[in-house]
This record gives sequence, structure tokens and C-alpha cells, in this order.
Amino acid sequence: MLSPARVIARFAVRVVLLAAFAAFGSIGFGRSLAALLWMSIVLCATVALLRREQLFGAVLNHWDECAAFGALFALVHLASKPG
Repeated sequence: MLSPARVIARFAVRVVLLAAFAAFGSIGFGRSLAALLWMSIVLCATVALLRREQLFGAVLNHWDECAAFGALFALVHLASKPG
């Protein structure tokens, strides 16, 4: 079990890496970031299931990262929508 500070740091590093990779996407930054965030949601949910982490537990875990990536995905998806 990681400390909350390490989980938040891990999340922040992942977001920075995703933004860096999205900057080089050929379909535009918004769409690339949305696709990468979607893959991160799936990855975090898979890891949480494999590790049998408790949903809504007292400590931060991959489920919380999944929810945070989901919120960022929704925000990016709405912001990059044309029109």
C-alpha cells in the first residue's frame, strides 16, 4: 500500500507523460489526449481488478486514479469538441 503522497505523485507524473505524448499526436492534441486518457482509465481499472483493490477504500488506490482520469477525460472531451 502506497502513501497518498506517492499515489498523487504517480498520477501527476502520468498526466505529464500523457500530455507530452499527446503533443506529438497526428490527430491533434485534444483528441490524442482524450484517447490516451481513455487507455489510462482502462489500464487503471484492470490493475485495480487484478490487485483486488477495494473500491471507495480509506486509502488512495488505482480506483481513485481511474476516477481522476475519467474526470480529466470528460473535461478534455468536452473542451476539444468542435463547435
